[in-house]
Amino acid sequence: MLSRVANSLYWMSRYIERAENIARLLDVNLQLMLDFVNLDDQQLKEHWLPILRSAGDEELFFKHHDQANSTTVTEFMTFSEENPNSVLSCIFSARENARQVRDQISGEMFETLNEAYLFLKSKNARAVWNSGAHEFYEQIKKYSHLFQGLTDATFSRVDGYEFIQFGKFLERADKTSRILDIKYHILLPSVFDVGGAVDAAQWQALLRSASAMEAYRRFHPADVTPAKVAEFLILSDTFPRSIRYCVNRVDHYHHLLAETQSDEYYSQEGEDFGKLVADLRTLTIKQILSSGLHEFMQRVQSDLDHIDDFIYQTFMYHPPIDLEAEIRLHQQEMQQQQKKSA
Repeated sequence: MLSRVANSLYWMSRYIERAENIARLLDVNLQLMLDFVNLDDQQLKEHWLPILRSAGDEELFFKHHDQANSTTVTEFMTFSEENPNSVLSCIFSARENARQVRDQISGEMFETLNEAYLFLKSKNARAVWNSGAHEFYEQIKKYSHLFQGLTDATFSRVDGYEFIQFGKFLERADKTSRILDIKYHILLPSVFDVGGAVDAAQWQALLRSASAMEAYRRFHPADVTPAKVAEFLILSDTFPRSIRYCVNRVDHYHHLLAETQSDEYYSQEGEDFGKLVADLRTLTIKQILSSGLHEFMQRVQSDLDHIDDFIYQTFMYHPPIDLEAEIRLHQQEMQQQQKKSA
């Protein structure tokens, strides 16, 4: 497979997953606002900053806006073309990557991304958003779910499929770790007070942001506590949006792409990532919290970045061609051939 094809398939998958995650977070935060009234500017800022920070867009946001509130943040994270992580930018980027490899994917896959692209370009998108943001974000999630379902149903299980899945689960693990890290520290009265009295609505919102409420209730029907929420979103081996589940899938597709056995790693990045996989299978939530949730989430994000960089450098990076050097080399070869023939 050509490196540019692998790169486009990978980013096509990451961008559509990112668009869904951003839509999911914005939708839940807007619904959560209905439970709180008479919030001052500082409280609104604390409510919306986690969304910006989870996407790494806080600095860019404040270059364009003075205050973080429901209107400015949702506008910036939904429709801003200056924000590369907005829903609009992610859908556009996913569609552009799909266009570059249109002959490699099924027609249904491209049609879904193209339909999402046309929807966001149309005036109807703004009309839907203005009449009800929930319906708008639900539509974005449906495009993502439809695309993922069509990928499973219509894409052959070859190298391209592995790049698509690798990108999807890496993006999902990264976003879960970021929002959990930020939300956990903001909602708790103290980093060390993991059992503090916190409004249940906030923790339920955190679960809903990962579509995890129903799955969580099957294991913990009685209550929603910070430690149990963190445990479920980090260590569940059955919930498809937990960090452990996603990291296991990233590890699986890493081995398929690198053609290594499940316990073999041919790089330092791979070995570090393998340790993370093993730790997620053996650590308890008590151990993670006692050593520092923030530090553990940073490790997750760092190891994900490193294994991503290894796959990119190994399979997707194509160094730029130095045309002048190529011409000089060609001229030298021609001169040598002329000398030999003379």
